[in-house]
Amino acid sequence: MGYDNYNNGTEVAESGQAAAVAAGAIYAGGNGNMVADEQFAAAAAELQPSLNRVLSSIDYDLCFKHPLEHTWTLWHWENDRTKSWSDMLSDVTSFNTVEDFFSVYYFIKPPSDLKVFNDYMVFKHGIRPMWEDDVNKDGGRWVMFLDKDSKELVDKLWHDLLLCTIGECFEYSDQICGVVINVRNKASKISLWTKDSHNQQAILAIGRKMKQLLQLREVELQYQVHKDAMVQAGPNVNAIYKL
Repeated sequence: MGYDNYNNGTEVAESGQAAAVAAGAIYAGGNGNMVADEQFAAAAAELQPSLNRVLSSIDYDLCFKHPLEHTWTLWHWENDRTKSWSDMLSDVTSFNTVEDFFSVYYFIKPPSDLKVFNDYMVFKHGIRPMWEDDVNKDGGRWVMFLDKDSKELVDKLWHDLLLCTIGECFEYSDQICGVVINVRNKASKISLWTKDSHNQQAILAIGRKMKQLLQLREVELQYQVHKDAMVQAGPNVNAIYKL
């Protein structure tokens, strides 16, 4: 269905209107007798389009949204030295359809327009984007470091990784918690968080797929365990896998 069928429905409706006009002419010329009444009713019944035919011309698929496998929540973090880390974290909105995702994505600023020390996080509903969360505490992240001058590349990789994540493009998608972008002075970091840092098979499968989907030929991926990141800093965090 679509535009062509819509036109067919319009033509049917127009033919029905013409039929009604013709039937009205019969009625007007019949001096109000029973024959004219019957002719009018017969013409209208025969030529007026049926409700089913009109309804069949509508593409109802266009009226419905396309659901995602999970509900996702967008978080925003902005540095403020007067607040604790958790108080700087804001729950922006949640979405569970493709259409709602794009409404959110194109409403907010791209990463390249964010000030330094601002983060975006998109996590499955119910998972808070912090190491201490029950789902995250035994997990880790695939992370890439991107030069601050590579703004177009940062925006593209963030966009593509979001689509791959919410679109369930990974074999072990049940292991995925969310994605994060950290905008910093020297480099931006984009990371994909998983919930079990001991699941080597899932971790490596996700990392290789991420490398392939994002076409990261010259960009290195590192897998860092959250417990290591909690006690180490920046590039000093130990990476247990590299791709």
